[in-house]
Amino acid sequence: MLSSQQMAELQTRLSKEKSELQDLLKEDDQMGFNRGFDHESMGELSSYDNHPADDGTELYEREKDIALREHYNLELRNINAALDAIAKGDYGKCHVCGKDIPLERLEALPTTLYCKEHSPDQVVSHERPLEEGVLMEPFGKFDLDEIDESVAFDAEDSWQDVAVYGTSETPSDLAFSEDAYNDMYVEADENLGYVEDFENFAGNDMYGKNVTVYPNAQHELYEAELDEEGIMTTFGDLPGYEHDPYVEND
Repeated sequence: MLSSQQMAELQTRLSKEKSELQDLLKEDDQMGFNRGFDHESMGELSSYDNHPADDGTELYEREKDIALREHYNLELRNINAALDAIAKGDYGKCHVCGKDIPLERLEALPTTLYCKEHSPDQVVSHERPLEEGVLMEPFGKFDLDEIDESVAFDAEDSWQDVAVYGTSETPSDLAFSEDAYNDMYVEADENLGYVEDFENFAGNDMYGKNVTVYPNAQHELYEAELDEEGIMTTFGDLPGYEHDPYVEND
């Protein structure tokens, strides 16, 4: 149970905090919320001639003002509730179980009316501000990115398409040096839009028939690699009569 001196000290502290909050809300004119539009609080007559980026900045500041005002008003309500509890004589006791609230808890949070076990807010939020998304990896946070065998166009592919035009990476940032700065990103040598090399020049109809080869630079490189290795394909199986040129017999 709180002693008379402890109760008086906590009451004085609550009254002082209440007075400071009231003065703050009065001095800043309720953060300009009694005006019609946010640009009025900024001293602007109109938003018509402002750059969209300037309007975005003003909107951000207005949202911050809203959050601060809600915080101040909530704190003021909690202080009033604590002062009412002191007036009624039940301050320092949990409103749920009736047990004494430890002095250490009251000193850290003088507006509380509950013990730690019965505090209304028992959930610790692990959510982070949306703006922190820019600090995360550019890929690896979507469902498709977690599927090892997925060949769908995912966030990693989006990043690679953009990184082709250059990044802030330098040769010293990578384990192996690259020939061009446009290759300064992870897996820069990965095929874009297809998985296997032959998919860039081979195609078929919607029924899987009428296979067609479209000559291009990738096709010429693929043919050169086959000729160098003396093989006919780098994948799949071949008919028996085509095995002999390059497959050893068991």
